[in-house]
Amino acid sequence: MRAMPATVVSATVTDLPESRVRVDVEVPAAELERRMEAVARSLGRDMKMPGFRKGKIPPQVVAQRLGREMVLDETIRQTLGSWYLQAIDAGSLHPVGDPDVSLGTPPGAGEPLTFHFEIGVRPSAQLGTYKGLEVARREPLADEEAVEAQLDELRQRMSKLETVPGPAAEGDFVVMDYEGRLGDEPFEGGTGADQLIELGSGRLIPGFEEQLAGAAAEEERTIEVTFPEDYQAAHLAGQAATFQVTIKEVRRRVLPELDDTFANEAAGFESVAELREDVAERLREQDAQRAEAEFREACLDAAVAHATVDVPDALVDARARELLDRMLHQLEHQGISREMYFQISGRTEEELLAEGRDDAAQTLRREAVLAAIVEAEQLAPAEGDVLDALQASAARENTTPEKLRDRLDKAGRLDDLVDDLAQRAALDLIVEHATAVPAPAQAAETPAGEPSE
Repeated sequence: MRAMPATVVSATVTDLPESRVRVDVEVPAAELERRMEAVARSLGRDMKMPGFRKGKIPPQVVAQRLGREMVLDETIRQTLGSWYLQAIDAGSLHPVGDPDVSLGTPPGAGEPLTFHFEIGVRPSAQLGTYKGLEVARREPLADEEAVEAQLDELRQRMSKLETVPGPAAEGDFVVMDYEGRLGDEPFEGGTGADQLIELGSGRLIPGFEEQLAGAAAEEERTIEVTFPEDYQAAHLAGQAATFQVTIKEVRRRVLPELDDTFANEAAGFESVAELREDVAERLREQDAQRAEAEFREACLDAAVAHATVDVPDALVDARARELLDRMLHQLEHQGISREMYFQISGRTEEELLAEGRDDAAQTLRREAVLAAIVEAEQLAPAEGDVLDALQASAARENTTPEKLRDRLDKAGRLDDLVDDLAQRAALDLIVEHATAVPAPAQAAETPAGEPSE
């Protein structure tokens, strides 16, 4: 059992089996009363009592009117999360998963609040060799297929649409007028003129583009379709419609020749050979960044392979849940809901969690090894390193790194940044002392991970 220095709350941490801890927390009576007073003041803003103006009822009167138990319950509901985070900070813990919280007996006036929780924490690692590892590193590549794909994309951007005789095929464009009807009645939004449509693009109602295949200029066609059941215009969803279509032009995308003239017009090079080499060099630079990231990860995994880390199943499940929730939260910011992602991926939440267990377990092992190296090497970021790491965020928030640092410190979030920087330094140390060896063919992702002589 180890007692930790108090912040606002005091916390005593007891180690449990399987990388779990029990944390006994005490909220001082003065802190509890201060919070209850603030809650009572907030509750009193909407109360009406004879002799008091609205919003001016003293907190102690609100507590008498509502009852101490109600104010205490609301205070705990509003503040327990903050006290939990303070306890995590006081205990210097790195939690994994959600806590199992139990409240103690409700305190009387002048008594502290006590509660405890159990939670998984980052596992510990017994380090093996982490300096002098031999790790496979591949050379950056720019294969011919990738170069040609880039050149084709550039030709696509420089292409032109030219009117052609004859029937339209998939990939061609048609310019058309159309009028749609439900039965015998035209409907709103069903008429258009000079619409340019690429056949095969899938932009129109299912079945529409397919019925335009083979059409030629000045030809008229009758298109029969059924709007999808989930069509955005509710009055059309599931409805059968008929469109009278007049084809005015058929256009075809014409790509420029891949020659010296194209190289000059597209990118200012004198020859297509120079353009091709420039594309290859840019691809090599991009792949060099990927190769460096792969090498750093391989160095860390080699150090993990030489260490001993016990990762209990419950901890793996908790981390898999965290990783999935983090990904889904990021997707929601992009407009993709959880339900939509499950539908797109064709997998259930349980299947995704099961698939993520291996990554979760390895993530925990990596974090444990890095933390052990930080401790063994006494690594700590300098003040300048912390401020440098905050430069970009401070600029986005129109403040200084120093002010942002102070704000994070007051919010109890600075330790997370310091820990992250220390772990980056640990990884830098592994990489700095590693010896890169050529990656075997078809095995660039499987480092040898053996100490060099």
